[in-house]
Amino acid sequence: MLFSVKGLTIKLVEGDITELDTDAITNAANSALILGAGVAGAIARKGGAEIQRECNTIGRCEVGKAVITGGGNLKSRYVIHAVGPRMGEGNEPEKLASAIRSVLRLAEEKQLNSVAMPAISTGIFGFPLTECAKIMTKEILEFSFEQRAYLYQVVVCLYGKAAFETFKEIFIRDLSDIDDEAKDHTLLLE
Repeated sequence: MLFSVKGLTIKLVEGDITELDTDAITNAANSALILGAGVAGAIARKGGAEIQRECNTIGRCEVGKAVITGGGNLKSRYVIHAVGPRMGEGNEPEKLASAIRSVLRLAEEKQLNSVAMPAISTGIFGFPLTECAKIMTKEILEFSFEQRAYLYQVVVCLYGKAAFETFKEIFIRDLSDIDDEAKDHTLLLE
């Protein structure tokens, strides 16, 4: 599924984020930046020990923020580590929105052309998938209207058909709700 909004291409894919060849992939990280299970574990296994060493040098990252390391042995040159909220800690939707914005702005700041993101916080952190899809869609679409010089592709990489279908439905719905006089948005491919 491919969308274009204000010159930003948004691609929804089902698969393994560690196999993507974007400038950066996003790790759904914890505050301690320890690459343990889930997406982080897959990144550690495929990317090698260098990514964890760089995380150790950085130390910590607060919830709602993101930091960047090299990509080690991955196809992607970089890994952006975004710390989403754990359910029950309070202000979870705002913290997730902040983490997503942090990824997008960090990618632009580092002059990256493409970044991939998983459904942050929906694994062991327990954030509801549908709510994550709504927040990610809103933040990515709002970012498309911001002034940018580098980032032109965001890939949302989802694990499993149910997650893909949930995001697809919400992206299509929210894209049709965009109030854009120039009509500079479109669904390119279904």
